[in-house]
Amino acid sequence: MNALRQKIDLILSRILIIIMGLMVINVLWQVFTRYLSDTPSSFTDELSRYLMIWLGILGAAYVSGKNMHVAIDYLPSKLNEKSRKRLAIFVHLVVLLFAFFALVIGGSRLVYISYILGQTTAALGMPLAVVYLVLPLSGLLIVYYKLADLLQK
Repeated sequence: MNALRQKIDLILSRILIIIMGLMVINVLWQVFTRYLSDTPSSFTDELSRYLMIWLGILGAAYVSGKNMHVAIDYLPSKLNEKSRKRLAIFVHLVVLLFAFFALVIGGSRLVYISYILGQTTAALGMPLAVVYLVLPLSGLLIVYYKLADLLQK
């Protein structure tokens, strides 16, 4: 299971690097066309917004898998080892349940509804379901990471 987790981490980190690179190129193109050209690009603002959404939500899944997320460690530092382990299990369960119900179930419904309604983005004409697809995808990654963490405890 550890080898699979490392492979997922590697793939996810590369996807995040590619998204960040695309964002940089996109914003540079936006600046170039706005200030150095007579015809500003019409799609770059929208594309950078959607790339930022994907970067943020997939980044949250990546950070969750690395257990590098923001945490308040006041309470765990006051507990003994057995209670600290129970608290960690409780926190993993809460995150897992949130990721499953809010991101996987709720995100899947959002993707489905926007797909059925045929909603598209204004400038790109891309289906909004593609933008919203990051929610259930990240939710599944977080659920996987938290299940793996719980099995190791």
